[in-house]
Amino acid sequence: MSLYDILEEQEQSHRILKLRSPVNLEPIGTLTCANQHDVSHAVKKARKAQKDWAKLSFSQRAVYIQKALQILLDRQEEIVDTVVKETGKARTDAYNLEIFAAGDSLHYYSRKTAKILKPVKKRIHGMLGLIKQLRIVYKPLGVCGIIVPWNGPFILAINPAIQAMMAGNSVVIKSSEVTPFSTGLVEDIFREAGVPEGVCQVVQGDGQTGAYLCEAGVDKISFTGSIATGRRVAESCARQLIPCTLELGGNDAMIVCEDADLDRAASGAVIGACMNTGHFCCGTERIYVHKDVYETFLDKVKIRVKQLKQGPEHGADEDVGAVFWDRQMTIIEDHVNDAVINGAHVVCGARRNPELEGLYYEPTVLTDVRHDMKIMKEETFGPILCLQKVDSVEEAITLANDSPYGLNGNVWTKDKKKGFEIAQRIETGSMCINDMAVTYGAPEAPFGGVKSSGIGQVNGEVGLKGYCHAMPIITDRFGGKEMQSGYPYTAEKVDGLKKVMNFLWRNPIGRLFS
Repeated sequence: MSLYDILEEQEQSHRILKLRSPVNLEPIGTLTCANQHDVSHAVKKARKAQKDWAKLSFSQRAVYIQKALQILLDRQEEIVDTVVKETGKARTDAYNLEIFAAGDSLHYYSRKTAKILKPVKKRIHGMLGLIKQLRIVYKPLGVCGIIVPWNGPFILAINPAIQAMMAGNSVVIKSSEVTPFSTGLVEDIFREAGVPEGVCQVVQGDGQTGAYLCEAGVDKISFTGSIATGRRVAESCARQLIPCTLELGGNDAMIVCEDADLDRAASGAVIGACMNTGHFCCGTERIYVHKDVYETFLDKVKIRVKQLKQGPEHGADEDVGAVFWDRQMTIIEDHVNDAVINGAHVVCGARRNPELEGLYYEPTVLTDVRHDMKIMKEETFGPILCLQKVDSVEEAITLANDSPYGLNGNVWTKDKKKGFEIAQRIETGSMCINDMAVTYGAPEAPFGGVKSSGIGQVNGEVGLKGYCHAMPIITDRFGGKEMQSGYPYTAEKVDGLKKVMNFLWRNPIGRLFS
């Protein structure tokens, strides 16, 4: 059963979807998808509002963001209830990934943006630096479009919105058609915080609505989602000559060295693969274990996986929630079935949970996997642990890099230096040593993928400045004089330039000035 059905299409291409919860497949509401006119109107409204918003100081904008933080804390139960109803994720995942992460982002950027984006003085090298001074100012881009996936419908909307807004932009956020109500709460919270109308808007809709937003005249698109859709977003932005950041998922590798703390590594493997029902862009999907510790590690993983609790009857004690979308369930089942047919061994799981009525897939451990299987080549995005025995760390590194993806990864060893050296050799956007993917949760760290996992980086100084144009302004250092290099051109000026070049780049004393 699909989690949404098209009930009707109204005039001007409004599509109305009937939504169901993955927890019990019961109806949870309807969604009217924004059409091209709706999106265009939102962008025009955002454009108008942005002009006054950009005039505010960083401290003035921060007041609104801090108010939003207090409202988040006041309304956290409502937000969690909405997220769980729409996604079926475990409540603890909702608190960790949606509420805590959002609160941390609101607090961090409201306090740090002024320092990060303050005008910077830069020394100009060489002789030009004797007479000229350089300053770089960070100007907001204007209107930023944010396209949100269904696996983090609240945090993946509010986190980029905070950064864009603190930088002086207005935002138009497009929710997923699977989780519109969770994303819609972002606009509600900022409105309640007093953010001027039009600075933060959410347009509800499906992929077509997202396409409308890409073509609506925004100044940047921040997209999180699939590779296929990301390519279309990139093509649209390239044609319009506007920037975009694309976070397109991954198939992250975990390397367990022979000297690893196996209890800690086993726990890291299970949470890394099963957190958020495995619907985690930085989730661990491929686990390479040194042969000397493979059997012991497998036993520890198996014990932990079999102890996981699944189902809404566990309340806050639930470990692994429902699969958020029936389409993702189809992919998970296809990948697992392909692996089993081609020789993978099922240690536990590998089926829908027969005790539950919703979209629940049992946490699964597979061994004897190979790189010619879908589950090792593609993003499964489910609570699946795939273990492969390796003879050496070198083999593990080679296999880890044998992937079209490169978003995150982790390595486990008691030797920090060894772990750092291994981490640097992995072809991925970021790495963790002796922990699962915590990079996105550290706002100081730039986050983004390489290869097919995306373009650009979000978060931290890099992400914040990505919502700005770095504008260099050069002025005279000591007062203006008539330009000696201007017209009229003469042979004497050319001879003078030659002498300057010889002095700067051939004379030992001149090199000191260059």
